Amino acid sequence: MTTDNDGLMRGEPASPTGSALFVSIAAALGGFLFGYDTAVINGTTGALETQWGIGSVETGIVVSSALLGCAVGAWFAGSLANRIGRPKVMMIAAIVFFITSLGSALATGPVDLTIWRIIGGFAIGAASVIAPAYIAEISPAHLRGRLGSLQQFAIVLGIFGALIVNYGIQASAGGASGEVPWGGTAWRWMFAAAAIPAFVYFMFSLNIPESPRYLVAKQQLDNARAVLLKYVGGNVDHKIIEIQGTLDSDHPPRISDVRGSRLGLMPIVWVGILLSMFQQFVGINVIFYYSTSLWQSVGFSENDAFLTSVINSVVNIAGTILAIYLVDRIGRKKLLLMGSALMFVALGTMAVVFASSPVDAENNPVLSDAAGVTALIAANVFVFGFAFTWGPVVWVLLGEMFPNRIRASALGVAAAAQWISNWLITVTFPELAQTGLFLAYGLYSLFALISFIFVWKMVKETKGIELEDMEDLERHGLPST
Repeated sequence: MTTDNDGLMRGEPASPTGSALFVSIAAALGGFLFGYDTAVINGTTGALETQWGIGSVETGIVVSSALLGCAVGAWFAGSLANRIGRPKVMMIAAIVFFITSLGSALATGPVDLTIWRIIGGFAIGAASVIAPAYIAEISPAHLRGRLGSLQQFAIVLGIFGALIVNYGIQASAGGASGEVPWGGTAWRWMFAAAAIPAFVYFMFSLNIPESPRYLVAKQQLDNARAVLLKYVGGNVDHKIIEIQGTLDSDHPPRISDVRGSRLGLMPIVWVGILLSMFQQFVGINVIFYYSTSLWQSVGFSENDAFLTSVINSVVNIAGTILAIYLVDRIGRKKLLLMGSALMFVALGTMAVVFASSPVDAENNPVLSDAAGVTALIAANVFVFGFAFTWGPVVWVLLGEMFPNRIRASALGVAAAAQWISNWLITVTFPELAQTGLFLAYGLYSLFALISFIFVWKMVKETKGIELEDMEDLERHGLPST
């Protein structure tokens, strides 16, 4: 399979559906990197604390540092893609992630590991933005929703892949701090293994066509026509005219687009911001960043803690598949309400278990067999409740709830709020956990309860509403039930 100088592929499936599916999967591998990077740190935290003698605050900084890079990468990815093209941004992201994976594996201390993770975050942030944008631009209209969901599915597969690899490496070494049979410390190989999906992503990026929107913007109309014919189908000349009309009216995202009467922003933008914040404030990333060390701290063996994290990831995948099936059947709002209620119960159960258990000298709860099983079940119920509701549904809403004229700007503001919220939860968990795990999970449970009230009062159902009709949400202020 090769790519010619015009950005067209030779040797791919002939039908638009099959071709679009292939390139969408290729682009969604950026989501796989996103998920992989989210979870790869999970298996290393205990070993890093032991080897370098760092405390909870330093651990939180190392773990969360990549998120700062993600925010920067996501912010600049769009403008860079408009200059050099979508696949080239994917290639750059793959190269950067490949290099930083090896750099993280060779880190000599928490400072240089933090630097490598921040730089790697640039790549992850860029990939997380370019993939859904590219898929939307290359997909036939009747497949766009399903193909767009591949991004979220790739993220959870990336999380699962990282946890499986971490589990296998630590098992071969007898722990994350141990030496693997082929030489080197286990936690270093966990980071190094991330270079493999980065290489695969690069190779796929070499073999996908340029976005027709980019080609039209660069006045390469013949190339755009060929891409549309092969991957989209239909009346391609009419489609080119539509793209040209959109380009004529587009302008770079500006913060002034979303200004309004509610604390400086439009009401609908605040809804998007709060959706993004609550998605993170329920503490989901604590599970994927810290679950291995968490389960060890409450009495699980290191091997069982790694296995438990893998089980969490399988549950996450199952919930995401269910969400893809339900989101256009049940609707967005009902799923969010169901998720908030389920997460409130699960998180509250974990808080009660941790609060009612005796603690050791390091203030970690010591769970009985029954309490351990209860906490494990509650954690998986929480993951499942998030995976089939708030995980994918928030992204669906953010992509469709804003009026056309502010969509890009509003999405940028909401995404920034999400990265910052993710960072806040990630960096504060170690200190909260040191005070008491019941405090951390009690706080996340409270946020789940508030999110239920927020959705009930402020979020309007968008299932079956045309994108052009979303203007009503902005015109009438905060949506009601």
